[in-house]
Amino acid sequence: MSAQAQAPTGHAAAESRRWWALAVIAIAQLMIVLDITIVNIALPSAQKDLGISDADRQWVITAYTLAFGGLLLLGGRLGDLFGRKRVFIVGLLGFALASALGGAASGSAMLFGARALQGAFGALLAPSALGLLSTTFSDPKERSTAFGIFGAIAGGGAAIGLLLGGVLTEYLNWRWCLFVNTPIAVVTAFAAFSVLERDHIGKGTRVRLDLPGALLGCGGLLAIVFGTSEAVTRGWGDWLVLGSLLLGALLLAVFVLVEKRTAHALLPLHIVADRNRGGGALSVGLAMVGMFGLFLFLTYYLQVIKGFSPVMSGVSFLPMTAAIVISSTAIAARLMTRVPSRYLIGPGLLLAAAGMAWLTQMHVGSPWAGMVLPAELLLGLGMGLVFMPSMSLATLGVAPNEAGAASATINSAQQVGGSFGTALLNTIAASATASWLAARIAGAGDPAVQAQGAVHGYVVATWVAMGVLLLAALIAFVMIDHRPAPGEATGATGDAAGGAAAEAGAQAPQTQAQTPAHQRQQAR
Repeated sequence: MSAQAQAPTGHAAAESRRWWALAVIAIAQLMIVLDITIVNIALPSAQKDLGISDADRQWVITAYTLAFGGLLLLGGRLGDLFGRKRVFIVGLLGFALASALGGAASGSAMLFGARALQGAFGALLAPSALGLLSTTFSDPKERSTAFGIFGAIAGGGAAIGLLLGGVLTEYLNWRWCLFVNTPIAVVTAFAAFSVLERDHIGKGTRVRLDLPGALLGCGGLLAIVFGTSEAVTRGWGDWLVLGSLLLGALLLAVFVLVEKRTAHALLPLHIVADRNRGGGALSVGLAMVGMFGLFLFLTYYLQVIKGFSPVMSGVSFLPMTAAIVISSTAIAARLMTRVPSRYLIGPGLLLAAAGMAWLTQMHVGSPWAGMVLPAELLLGLGMGLVFMPSMSLATLGVAPNEAGAASATINSAQQVGGSFGTALLNTIAASATASWLAARIAGAGDPAVQAQGAVHGYVVATWVAMGVLLLAALIAFVMIDHRPAPGEATGATGDAAGGAAAEAGAQAPQTQAQTPAHQRQQAR
């Protein structure tokens, strides 16, 4: 009798622990996403304070994205080899230290180095967070709720970063855009130690790290992210940009050949060969092209053309953030166990493309409520439908010892897509503006004409972003074929899943020897 009476209590404790774990993981993910955009608003103040030249100021952003995007594959695999909880906590504490160094920077070199350290520890955090989320929530209904929250943060965190950066810069100091991470990361690390399940992997059971794969894969990503970042200031025809992109493509091609012949691959190729994970990663990567393009152009449009303050500019993004949260948690999380994933991701991308189409009608005198707000709502609702199921597909059906590599794949797609999109759309906008002003050389010095030229460039780039989102929707409809298992919507598969998990645990050696085709069949 006593054992039966205690069982519900133990179950309730486990339930509570899982949701506390979600809170810890969500805070870490929010911190990572925030830091990509929070410094953007503070950049002019930091540049003036530290005497950073116009040519070098981009490195405040590039140093972070370069380290983060280039080291994601390695960070994900380290979690698989040494335990995601351990790597997650190390990432948090390292991120806290790097943020403190950046906030205390006395010169440009110290700030650039601190931002690179932030990116490196972020590359440990991001795949570990997604991997921990996947292994913590296995019940279909709980998983949909957890990934709904995670997807909302992944999609809306960048907009929150713009708002928080504006508030901290305007009312405190640009340094607080970095300092703010330190106490949050330290407290989260201590919480993670308490609430996350131990998954330490003993030395005797660890597989060997794929060093050639790490050098080739990380080197290829570093070269591509560097090339696309430099294209913002140098242009796509510059020899350094073209050389970096070609080198990155070559290194990744060799990486694929090496991984095919490696027993313990950094990125097991069957992870990306699966049509659902591959389609989800491509869809998210292309979606980020449009997403980051929107942040870039709307920030300039609101502050330079419409005269918004940094705080008001950040506030203007809140409706999009709210739309992402509602779409992820109230719509996608409820439908993910009922409808095929393509019927969430594809329509979501079409909604986002509709938002871009709305923005193509933008002009200098367009009102925020009539032009920007409807576009933000459409984009937010669409992106909420994209991020949540794509994040879930990234680790669905993946063996626990490969969850980190799978998580790194979707994070790499996000990072490369965001970097490439920012550089591509910025270059297109600048070229369109220059051509428009060249045709009106007589009035090129008039501020009103310059404003019209700038908005013309934004509109041309927005057309391109819309085309990219339509391409992403086509890929999602064609590639993704995942369907929820019968009974997922009501949780009727829970007991069966538990029994299957127990059986799989008893046959672990056989499970690891399954073919990629069999694993993909189980994932469906």
